[in-house]
Amino acid sequence: MGRVGIGESLQFPSGDNATDVLINGVHFNRTTLEFFNYTLWTNGTLSNESSCYLLFDRYRPYMFSNGTFVNTTSCYGPYYNIQERGALGIAFAVLFAASIMFSLVNLRKHGRLFLPTGKRFRAVGRRWQWYWLLFVGTCGTVSGFMSIDVDRWYLQGLPIVLQGIFFLLMPPAILAAVWESVRHWGSWQERQIYDRDNYSLGPNETRERKEFWMPLIFYLFAFMNFFLTVPRAWTTIEYQRSAQQQDLRARPTATDGRFKAASFFAFCAWSVICYSLHHSIHHYRPQGFLRAAPTKHLLLLLPLTLIVVGYSIATSFDWTISPLKSDAAPGWIYGLGYGPILLTVMVFEVFGYRDENEDRVLLEQRRRRGRDTDAELGIVQKPGWWSKRLGGAGWAAGSNEDRLKAMTREIGGGRATHKNVERGLELGGFRPTVRSEAERGLDGSASKRNDAADVVGKEAHAQRRNDDDEPDVGSPSPSERSGASSADRTSQVPATQIRSMLDV
Repeated sequence: MGRVGIGESLQFPSGDNATDVLINGVHFNRTTLEFFNYTLWTNGTLSNESSCYLLFDRYRPYMFSNGTFVNTTSCYGPYYNIQERGALGIAFAVLFAASIMFSLVNLRKHGRLFLPTGKRFRAVGRRWQWYWLLFVGTCGTVSGFMSIDVDRWYLQGLPIVLQGIFFLLMPPAILAAVWESVRHWGSWQERQIYDRDNYSLGPNETRERKEFWMPLIFYLFAFMNFFLTVPRAWTTIEYQRSAQQQDLRARPTATDGRFKAASFFAFCAWSVICYSLHHSIHHYRPQGFLRAAPTKHLLLLLPLTLIVVGYSIATSFDWTISPLKSDAAPGWIYGLGYGPILLTVMVFEVFGYRDENEDRVLLEQRRRRGRDTDAELGIVQKPGWWSKRLGGAGWAAGSNEDRLKAMTREIGGGRATHKNVERGLELGGFRPTVRSEAERGLDGSASKRNDAADVVGKEAHAQRRNDDDEPDVGSPSPSERSGASSADRTSQVPATQIRSMLDV
């Protein structure tokens, strides 16, 4: 059966008697039908304000006297085969679902940290674009799969509303992803400049003030686009059961002033992205806009998002190409609506796979600058085995704790180092105290007296050895000899004069 519209209502066909109605070979009670306000339509449906049933071909419901139906088939269910709109929706939904996996891979790749985080350049700034791409992929997947039921349902209902809502969520989200990419590109240029020289970019109140207000202005426009399109009464969009109903109910809603204003705010948000790119090039890469602008943004992302914004403006004025129209040409919907958004996501994924993590890039730039500085100073590069002794090839890029452990292993640690410290203390590791000249004079006299006492002591010891070696029969007793010698030695040693407590 081909697609039919509601058209006009029909009179109940007469049955066996005045209260009998015969529809598609099934008998109904006319009084019960009129009591519950059922109407028969030219598209073969029987409905009232709350229920709708199919009454043609094999669909033959039965109604009891209390108005209860059995063996029914709702009008709001699959009846037709999948057509071109549903087939293309499945293909785009699969591609959007695949983009979610690639976005997760790129989020992990570019979101990982290999350098300490600072207050000026936070890691979340380079992750936001991937967060928005995950949201876009999710909306595209749901919206694409909803197009299946838009084709299959006998009468339009919830699927056309869900496809429209999730499609309208994608333009502001993809604009936000491009905005975060452009903003982060400028932040990345600034970070590289600061990494080379912290004082190369002086304080600039105008630049800082613009970088503060631009995100707020952009997200204000993006939020207004969302607020004017999504939060609304969607019931009138479902009234597309005939051409007349589309023109009277659905079309005025899909082309009202709110959709026109929302498309205008989307263009304003796109303009802020362009200005942000010009601002970053002017302050961080002043080689000219066309020469310094990245190819990813200037030639790919900005033109694709401009097509998305242009299609939003066109659909707010032209109902025939709107994705909210159930029988609109799929070429317009997927060629200008879903297509540019999917291409934008693919550009992000390809460049995300090709580009390296920014922390790794900074580490490589630092190593390159270190080699250039060593070459200017004439410093010879250390051999390969040097880094192995200090803990491997990544020793220089390791943490401070790893480098300290490597140096400790190089010089020896543990008990041996403790012994070296103790030996250094025993050998005079303490720094001598500086004293006055008077104290140094007293110390000098005391040291002279100690030297004289040492000399006398050595001479007395030599004399005692000679006396012991020389035999003498008539020599006095040892006690007398020792007493005499002690007296002699004592008389030869000068008396020690104590002048202060420093001589003791």
